[in-house]
Amino acid sequence: MAKLYFYYGAMNSSKTANALMTHFNYQEVGQQALLCKTKTDTRDGARVIRSRIGLEMECILLDELIAMSEEAIKSYHCIIVDEVQFATKEQIDFLSDIVDFMDIPVVCYGLRADFQNNLFPGSERLIAIADTIEEVKTVCWCGRKATCNARFNNNGIVREGKQVLLGANDRYMALCRKHFKLGMLEPEIK
Repeated sequence: MAKLYFYYGAMNSSKTANALMTHFNYQEVGQQALLCKTKTDTRDGARVIRSRIGLEMECILLDELIAMSEEAIKSYHCIIVDEVQFATKEQIDFLSDIVDFMDIPVVCYGLRADFQNNLFPGSERLIAIADTIEEVKTVCWCGRKATCNARFNNNGIVREGKQVLLGANDRYMALCRKHFKLGMLEPEIK
């Protein structure tokens, strides 16, 4: 019985590496898995999924998956979606239709919340309807579990702005809730 999975985590928690490893695991046992991402994520190219540790694969866009025929989708044993937080409610509902009516597991990876600790649309919908929801953990510079995605610039943590601003370690840092609230990107020098 297929399920809709949502694996979420803060920045730098290895979500993309996990997505690529899931794809590899399907291939290793002779099954076909399809990698896709939303059109919003253009950091590494329109049709590339790349992890910080250097793993990389070509993918299709979620809109292209939605445009595929049911017969074409059924040729896959699993659908893997990276950066799913950028998906719309309607796109998430389509992914759930793949699970419910085509009996194909859909494994989604993404951020739960933005730099203001507000849910992204895709993540909010997945929290509401996914069969399995699991956190991919990472740590703050202090060693505590990181749950917040701090956006920063040369002046420190940024608290206002548009929800989507693409970036990686150059703009975002995973922090524990305490250091996010305090605006501490690193320990104070004594």
